[in-house]
Amino acid sequence: MRWWTYSRAPSVLERRARAARDTQRLVKKGSALSPVVIEGRSIASSFWGKTWCENLESYRDYEYRLPRGRSYVRSGAVLDLLVEPGRITAQVSGSRPQPYEVEIKIKPLPAKHWGRVKAQCAGEVGSLIELLEGRLSDRVMRIVTHREQGLFPKPLEIEMSCSCPDWATMCKHVAAVMYGVGARLDSQPQLLFALRKVDHGELIAEAAELEVSRPGKGRKTLDGESLAGVFGIELAPSLPARPRAKQAGRKSPASSKGKARHRKGASRAP
Repeated sequence: MRWWTYSRAPSVLERRARAARDTQRLVKKGSALSPVVIEGRSIASSFWGKTWCENLESYRDYEYRLPRGRSYVRSGAVLDLLVEPGRITAQVSGSRPQPYEVEIKIKPLPAKHWGRVKAQCAGEVGSLIELLEGRLSDRVMRIVTHREQGLFPKPLEIEMSCSCPDWATMCKHVAAVMYGVGARLDSQPQLLFALRKVDHGELIAEAAELEVSRPGKGRKTLDGESLAGVFGIELAPSLPARPRAKQAGRKSPASSKGKARHRKGASRAP
């Protein structure tokens, strides 16, 4: 091909057909795939997924490569995606017969940073029930997804590699995988915590502990309405305590002693 000739980019339908062929070949070889499937135009629909994509698009380092990545992930080119602690691996269909291998390494969240996130979330007393149920309120999610102080990785914390010949740090295949993570967070938001190597259970424990026990106020327990909301049960109203009835015929020690002294004094009279 001469240098002035133009190589036409494949259409969405052509990429989908190629991705389907690559998927069939991998399945025949015995590969267990976890593809990214996008329905409609929106890559992500949940708060977690949308915020991941928005955070990705907020960095100028990536803006020139992201449009091709969006097109690729929508066409089903991300054939397999695996999110592990500190690592993302994927297979992406491309122009070559074999899918491209993508690996993205994410640095762990520093302990000091994670401690600050937990402290801020623990102050959200209104989200206690959601935390006990394993859900995070919108308020807490805004804390953990903050661009600078939240859980999302910054460009300096991300190391990307792809088997394609593109020289760019973020090629279109890597961009497709990054968007694929946003789509995956729709159904598995806990993967964000796993990716940064932190335990979301600690976030729940911190908030619950602050609400249950406060300095100077002793131990605080959940009332009946809160327990009913957490466990989905109806609690019977508690009955007032009845006063203890006095036993008939039983005399107090003081009155018995008084009568004994009276009898003793009467025996000494002439």
